[in-house]
Amino acid sequence: MDFFNDKHVEAAKDLLYKMADDQLIIGHRNSEWTGLGPILEEDIAFSSMAQDKLGQSEHLYNLLHELGEADADTVAFTRNEKQFHCCHLVELPIGEYDFSLIRHFLFDMAEAIRFEMLVDSSYENLARLARKFKGEIKYHTMHANTWVQQLANGNEESKTRMQSALNMAWPLALGIFEPGQHETVLAEANIFAGEAALQEKWTAEITALITKAGLTIPNDATPVYGGRTGTHTPHLQPLLDEMTEVYSIDPSADW
Repeated sequence: MDFFNDKHVEAAKDLLYKMADDQLIIGHRNSEWTGLGPILEEDIAFSSMAQDKLGQSEHLYNLLHELGEADADTVAFTRNEKQFHCCHLVELPIGEYDFSLIRHFLFDMAEAIRFEMLVDSSYENLARLARKFKGEIKYHTMHANTWVQQLANGNEESKTRMQSALNMAWPLALGIFEPGQHETVLAEANIFAGEAALQEKWTAEITALITKAGLTIPNDATPVYGGRTGTHTPHLQPLLDEMTEVYSIDPSADW
């Protein structure tokens, strides 16, 4: 699709910013497990997935650059928290392994479905990336589901911890689907079917997996919104300060 008016460009930018910011922030969060994983296999797995996320975010920022935004490094490392569009779920510290695993499970399933939906997007450059990303994230979702099933069906302690983590993460995960102001434009232009359509597909798939694990989805959870419009948790700005420390010292450094 060649964008033919400003509203399509602005709608695409809004979509790209929230996707790229989500990937950048959860990538950095997941990287914090490097050297801390409960077993060596998980240390390596989270490090590898974090690297994928950072690479995906860079590609998405490059699409934004094609649409007139600053280059990837500038966009990633010079904005403050109010200029970020990430959901609250990705901002929280890694906590214990149970929380990080559930967050990984809920978020990556949503991203896998999002990329699958974008494969046929009229925005051809984004569709091309979606085809590339969906192959990468297939491993992520397989990893997450395998461990959720194993731990939820393990002993009483592991199941209790997984249920507790799910109770905490679920309202935050619903915030992934916070509707934007350009939903109608995106759908009408066949750029993206919208957050409501994504949430419907995600709910069906995630419910089946959670039921199989013997866990229970929290009832009447209120979605945690605000991240898409610049309202964030107290955890984001300290993370941004840490992320941008090297860039602040040497803007020419590669990431």
